[in-house]
Amino acid sequence: MRRTSASLLAGTLVAALAWASGPSSPAIALDPSPGVADLTQDINQILSDSRLTIARAGVVVRSATGGDELYNTDGGKLMIPASNTKLFTAAAAAETLGLDYRFTTSVLSAGRRAGSVLAGDLVLRGTGDPTMLAEDYDALAAEVAGAGVKTVAGRLVADDTWFDSVRLGNDWAWDDETAYYAAPVSALTASPDRDYDAGSVIVSVAADGGKVKVSTTPETDYLKIVNKATAGTSTDVLIERQHGTRTVVITGTVATPYQEWVAVDDATAYASALFRQALKKRGVRVLGPTVTGAAPAGAAKLAERASMPLSELLVPFMKLSNNIHAEILTKAMGRKVSGQGTWAAGLKVSTDFARANGVQVLNMRDGSGLSRRDGFSPASIAQLLTAVRGKPWFQAFYDSLPVAGNADRFVGGTLRSRMRGTPAADNVRAKTGSLTGVTALSGYVTSADGEPLVFSVMLNQYLSGSPKDIEDKIAIRLAQFRRAGTVDALPQLRQAAPDAPELECSWLKPAHC
Repeated sequence: MRRTSASLLAGTLVAALAWASGPSSPAIALDPSPGVADLTQDINQILSDSRLTIARAGVVVRSATGGDELYNTDGGKLMIPASNTKLFTAAAAAETLGLDYRFTTSVLSAGRRAGSVLAGDLVLRGTGDPTMLAEDYDALAAEVAGAGVKTVAGRLVADDTWFDSVRLGNDWAWDDETAYYAAPVSALTASPDRDYDAGSVIVSVAADGGKVKVSTTPETDYLKIVNKATAGTSTDVLIERQHGTRTVVITGTVATPYQEWVAVDDATAYASALFRQALKKRGVRVLGPTVTGAAPAGAAKLAERASMPLSELLVPFMKLSNNIHAEILTKAMGRKVSGQGTWAAGLKVSTDFARANGVQVLNMRDGSGLSRRDGFSPASIAQLLTAVRGKPWFQAFYDSLPVAGNADRFVGGTLRSRMRGTPAADNVRAKTGSLTGVTALSGYVTSADGEPLVFSVMLNQYLSGSPKDIEDKIAIRLAQFRRAGTVDALPQLRQAAPDAPELECSWLKPAHC
């Protein structure tokens, strides 16, 4: 009886979904010219794909110069944007913080000096720099030693008060907590390499003499490693941090080297542990414990590091779709505008900026798009992309977008393996977006006439089989668009990707797409 009821319920749910969010009605040509009519017919045909039968599809195409709309189906509907949210965060950050904005990390002395002894606390103060590496903390420690400090009689104080103490987005899934793309957000943090995945550690395993050897990047004893893996004939290994702890458990078999990016539980404690380790290496002893707190007024600066400017940070942020950069920039905007390094304050800055630039439909819950409660319409994204073309910082924003088919990781980014060998390659510059059941692609493309176009493709609630190739077909078709002419056939992908992953390529390290 229960099985029958469950089956009826499931059938009713699917029917309701199909009724509520079924395929969009075919768009009608918005321009009488043969080229627009042909484009409309072709995009309608692309969207007739069976994978979208009970899904939601919203597509908007505009001329970037004239502003006229060339295609629109469900362009005003609120949809989950995934990482297309970063378009709004990046634009608001460029406007609010400025391209010359740099994060600073400082070391302060809170006490009197007596020769080589600091009779007080040593303070490490951060403002959110996601580019801090272990070597940068070492450089700060070298400056402290170079200033003649050999002993700190007090404590090491980690000052992360530039931001609030809320570390994870309110809507983030609990099972993402240990994943590096959902790492804790703090004003003091560290990255393992120059992808700048702040708040994470790379844990590597390799078979060595019949045993499994474990190492971390950076080298740190912050994590507790429990190695249960064994050497085998194949590599089938799981590296996972236990929730709410610093313990990483490794299980399975290892034949070839493998590595996993793991989020730490506490980014502030992780960063201060790296700094304390660097101080010890440089011959500076800290007698007291490591604590958190605000630097006292009048503390003297001993050392400081400034990050790369925002103009450069936009590249790893947008090309690699870095979630933590988005959240740090959001809190940094809140701190600058209202003196509050909070999500609420920062998201208000982003939404105010969007509305001031004509965006109508938006609901921002975070800066990265990791929240499934974020909502934008395709028309709103197209409006933002059109409005920012007149901004003085637009070129840096445009250059930060992934470039279709370009194999260079810091050029092609999350589009580097898509649309290769097509008219869209090295032409389309767009932001990808991916969550389970969600994919989006929004950006710029130059038509065959040389006309710059703006587009937004958002696909939600599909049940199986990634439809990223549908986005690609639309982008390729736009690259072929001529207002006065027609295209003989629909674009065909030379490199089809039926098994494309649900998540952003860069979220699936080591990068394999």
